[in-house]
Amino acid sequence: MASILPFIKADDGVFDDRALRAMGEAFDAACKRLNSAREPRDGYNVLAARIIAAAQKGERDPVRLRDAGLASLGTEDEAN
Repeated sequence: MASILPFIKADDGVFDDRALRAMGEAFDAACKRLNSAREPRDGYNVLAARIIAAAQKGERDPVRLRDAGLASLGTEDEAN
């Protein structure tokens, strides 16, 4: 299981447990999608940044967070 924690920087703000769980769940789900799409490893940095940005705006739904990350890479979610 991947973790979004290493991608969170001090200037990203402070997230509560609920936000961190949602972000982690979204990141894990999106990473599985990237692995199946054979995206380059650099995609994970972009993916994490987009999930963090959406969470900074208040999004807490893991599916929406995942989709925000995947949209940044042009990866469509087929499981919805």
